[in-house]
Amino acid sequence: MRQTFDIEGMTCAACASRVQKAAGGVPGVAEANVNLLKNSMELDYDGEAKTRDAVVDAIQKAGYGASPRGGSAARGSKASEFVDPQVAARKATQAKGRQLAWSLAFGVPLFYLAMGPMLGWPEVPGLAGMPGMMASAVTQLLLATCVLFVNRAYFVNGFRTLAHLSPNMDSLIAIGSAASYAYSLVGVYQMALALGAMDMEAAHYAMMHSLYFDSAGTILVLITLGKYFESRAKGKTTSAISALMDLAPKTATVVRDGREEVVPTEEVRVSDRVVVRAGESIPVDGVVVDGTASVDESAITGESVPVEKAAGDRVTGATVSSRGWITVEATAVGDDTALASIIRLVDEATSSKAPIERQADRIAGVFVPVVMGVAAVTFLAWIALFAPGDFAVAFNHAVSVLVISCPCALGLATPTAIMVGTERGAKVGILIKSAEALEGACNLDEVVLDKTGTVTEGKPSVTDVLPAEGVSAEELARLAGALERRSEHPLAEAICHWADQTLGQGSVDDEVSGFEQVAGGGVVARVGGSSVCAGNARLMGERGVDVSSVSDAADAFADQAKTPLYVARDGRLVGLLAVADVVKPSSAQAVARLRSMGIRTMLLTGDQERTAQVIASQVGVDQVVAGVMPDQKERMVRRLQQEGRKVAMVGDGINDAPALARADIGIAIGAGTDVAISSADIVLMRSDPADVATAIELSHATMRDIRQNLFWALFYNAICIPVAMGVLSPLGITLNPMIGAAAMGFSSVFVVSNALRLFAWKPGRTRGMRSAGAAGAGRAELTSLEGEAPQESVSKVGLPKQGDQKGEGQMSQKRLKVEGMMCEHCVAHVTQALEGVKGVRNVQVSLDKGEATLDAGPLVRNGALVKAVEEAGYKATVE
Repeated sequence: MRQTFDIEGMTCAACASRVQKAAGGVPGVAEANVNLLKNSMELDYDGEAKTRDAVVDAIQKAGYGASPRGGSAARGSKASEFVDPQVAARKATQAKGRQLAWSLAFGVPLFYLAMGPMLGWPEVPGLAGMPGMMASAVTQLLLATCVLFVNRAYFVNGFRTLAHLSPNMDSLIAIGSAASYAYSLVGVYQMALALGAMDMEAAHYAMMHSLYFDSAGTILVLITLGKYFESRAKGKTTSAISALMDLAPKTATVVRDGREEVVPTEEVRVSDRVVVRAGESIPVDGVVVDGTASVDESAITGESVPVEKAAGDRVTGATVSSRGWITVEATAVGDDTALASIIRLVDEATSSKAPIERQADRIAGVFVPVVMGVAAVTFLAWIALFAPGDFAVAFNHAVSVLVISCPCALGLATPTAIMVGTERGAKVGILIKSAEALEGACNLDEVVLDKTGTVTEGKPSVTDVLPAEGVSAEELARLAGALERRSEHPLAEAICHWADQTLGQGSVDDEVSGFEQVAGGGVVARVGGSSVCAGNARLMGERGVDVSSVSDAADAFADQAKTPLYVARDGRLVGLLAVADVVKPSSAQAVARLRSMGIRTMLLTGDQERTAQVIASQVGVDQVVAGVMPDQKERMVRRLQQEGRKVAMVGDGINDAPALARADIGIAIGAGTDVAISSADIVLMRSDPADVATAIELSHATMRDIRQNLFWALFYNAICIPVAMGVLSPLGITLNPMIGAAAMGFSSVFVVSNALRLFAWKPGRTRGMRSAGAAGAGRAELTSLEGEAPQESVSKVGLPKQGDQKGEGQMSQKRLKVEGMMCEHCVAHVTQALEGVKGVRNVQVSLDKGEATLDAGPLVRNGALVKAVEEAGYKATVE
């Protein structure tokens, strides 16, 4: 059973380490993960109430507070309770701001009074010179006492954890500040005794050498200042989770008893019908039952181009209807929605620990006791060896060691970067389930790609159109669409979709009668009074249709793993269509980006060898394994691991689940099955293979940030502690405790700020889109599963050019003026939109010139090009 606990009293990594150790040592606890940033703990335990109570007691005995949050949920269940981290961060920052304000109110006068005479500042009347020195000392005592009271939490937590033999950063602060205050208090008594004996010289000596009230107070002020800025910076690391939680609309318009009624979103139930108008957010997951709309899904998938939705299409909660009107039947509400799942995944990922973080925690766990030992050794060495009998010098060095040592920077180095990296991934549509996955992705050297639905679209579509002489493409579409609309074959769906795109939705309305499916051949019927048939060459032969004029083109399509489909009317050929599961536009780009990172790629598919060869040649993978069963996919991944490779498996189907679970990193396509997604470590919400490379790039960026943070945290302590001990004193370089306190506070601010730079990270991009992968791929090795000698290498087969096919004519170059492009992301959208137009090749888009050039077949209309660009969100004119 998994449950979240709120933890009180943690101030540094040493605290988190001790809380985790205390909870993990309770019988019945499987695992405890403490998050310093969120002051929370994720506990996996046996579900027994006595175990939960024992955990709370163990944490309290360690000097901290713990309370279960909400209810508990069994592992894998969807029930959960989220607390907006921004709310907690805002409250913490406000509290720290009030603490800082009061600290400054008392600390600034204290510093002025103590240090003013040395710095040449104007004297305070009545508190200056020999006559006012006792009044000055008492005033400093009062001001310092106020500063200590305002910052009493450091002493309460510090001495409490010290009493439990688990000292933390607060213990170092409390000991250093309390020692300065106590030593100064003794100095005030010395002054009073000296003045009572009229020994002005002794009184003045005590004031100059025994009063450290300014150090005691200023240490606390500077540390609180650093904590305030740290709290503000830490609050920014949780912005993505809060932004996700804010996406869900607070109300929904529900149709009940024939009337529209506005209700809170939490009152919407499954099967309710919800009305969504332009500009409104969709409140729940569901299916469109009426109307059409253009939906902006960027909040969920990261893709900025709106998606057209009509009856039967699925919609996701928190997406926005930018145009149109739809009625949605709710299929998932509350914690069952996709948004809730995303928030849950991000929250769990930010609460998990990466292996490198566990190493840092082990160091932090022993850091504070070691520092206290170093401070004691420093004091004894100075008072006994380097400055015999000079208590003030020895005391000054010991306090400097205590206040400058900072386990916070070490403890914050990893979790801040993990949290920002995970949330940055969610922002671009990449859900990373754990810190281990985020760290592991940067060590990959082999990516195994499933074919169907991952590299390809996963459904057939018409790729090539070859009308017979004297027949227009529109006439071919009308006949094929009318005939195939009666068929349930997957290829028929692709042809009907193409016909609707060519003629317009609902334009195919010819009367069809006598429909018949010919087993292994195709379909026949009477369309508009004519006898029409569509199918393979065997059916054409049986019907006496001469297809010799397009036989060469049909053979070329077959060689490219496309299915040639002949259409004939009254015994005469009308045209030839090619249908195939096309490669996704970004697949080759993804492979090229992986290759640029030094990562090998393998296409692993259950499809036939010839199809795998063609797909491999188009995307440029290094190796192909075809004709494998689901268990064989898992065996191939295992074999690669046995060869010493770090393997990622990318897939979307149930048959990919074993391989996804076996791989070092499993990456699931977001449009895939629930089984595949649950088996994966990373989920790509946009179902874009290019995001595989993006996820790995994000991993590299995050780990680079972590290593920088750890370096500076360790470097800071390695340099500053020896200086505080007085190693450089022979050179005249010493460290005042106040400077040490300021350096300690801002070291944490630096680490957190460095992690926040990840919010500015952007994924890389390889130019060339489809051709990028194949251009540098060389030859893909075709390998059998059992590892025998490699078979014949896969030869590269380019995409067919329409101008090279009979009846197509020559390709012509077109130039479009494109307005509205602002960045390379815009260039990618325009390129993808134009490449989606049938018959278009060699698209080149220039951001500087604001234009696009392309090769177009004779059937490509200028209006289709303009429409494609406009649907992508830009303006275009053909020159």
